[in-house]
Amino acid sequence: MKRSLRTIAAFGVIAALIAGTSGCATEEKKITIAFVMGAESDPFFQAMKIGAEEEAAALGVDLIWQGDPTNYNVATQVPIVDNVIAQAPDGLVLIPTDPNGLQASLDKAVAAGIAVANVDTRVTDLSQAVTFITGDNTDGGTKAAEAIAAKIGYTDGEKYEVVVGLTSATATTNVARLEGFQAAIEANYPGIEIVDVAYSESNPQTAASNVDNWLTKYPNLDGIFAIDGTNASGAAAALQAKNLVGKIALVGYDAYPANVELIKSGVFTALIAQDPAAEARLAIRTLVEFIKNGTKPASRDVVIPNVVLDANTSAEDIAKYTYVATK
Repeated sequence: MKRSLRTIAAFGVIAALIAGTSGCATEEKKITIAFVMGAESDPFFQAMKIGAEEEAAALGVDLIWQGDPTNYNVATQVPIVDNVIAQAPDGLVLIPTDPNGLQASLDKAVAAGIAVANVDTRVTDLSQAVTFITGDNTDGGTKAAEAIAAKIGYTDGEKYEVVVGLTSATATTNVARLEGFQAAIEANYPGIEIVDVAYSESNPQTAASNVDNWLTKYPNLDGIFAIDGTNASGAAAALQAKNLVGKIALVGYDAYPANVELIKSGVFTALIAQDPAAEARLAIRTLVEFIKNGTKPASRDVVIPNVVLDANTSAEDIAKYTYVATK
């Protein structure tokens, strides 16, 4: 049977409409993930950025990277999070500078339909977070106590003085590391006294000034636990300036390249290294899976082990765990 040209044209229009509709149905909206940290210039966060960028590229995700250039505090972080929420990303990886101060920001993001992960640090109430990924901070504090005790030749019955440099009194990583350090000393090294703590807000110059003050106040100081990378950098600078390298045990956190180099010269007794790039990759991968399929991880809380770097660490492991800021 012959069909009219009008009928054939009608079939063509319908087919085109069906094809167009089918194409729209299968085309996926590109996912956008925002990443908000504390002090953006911190090498820990720069290494984390590499992991975030790599995973975003692999998954075809748009990445928004935001953070205050140098300050690590609530006052500067909250408006940055507000600005990111206004951009309506699909997901938000939040590294809160304070567990209570950023709680409202996480709740606000969730209320806006944004899937949220906490990485490194956490808010107080994680019930609405898809995941929380961090290093084993309590264990890191324990390992720091062990390294200092070994360096000073700890002997039962003797008395020793140590100090602790932190970035924040409330950041959950700092709190857990200090608790691990305190618990290990109480359990195994009762002759060690933590005579002081001080805070730097992620500023190595402030950390160095804190150490200068300690050296004056405690002339018999035996050890320093620099609880994060900027405190480690500041403490190292202060000990070198005072010609006290090797005379005071210095255990730091985070494998900044410049600090790793100072293990060889004895400035650092040890560094506790994390894997910030791995934390970032896992956070983005987990959020994308949740956004696409509604799938939550089997366990919300993920703890990534630390590694101790010291003079006995192989060159291969030194290279593996040193934080990389550029590719």
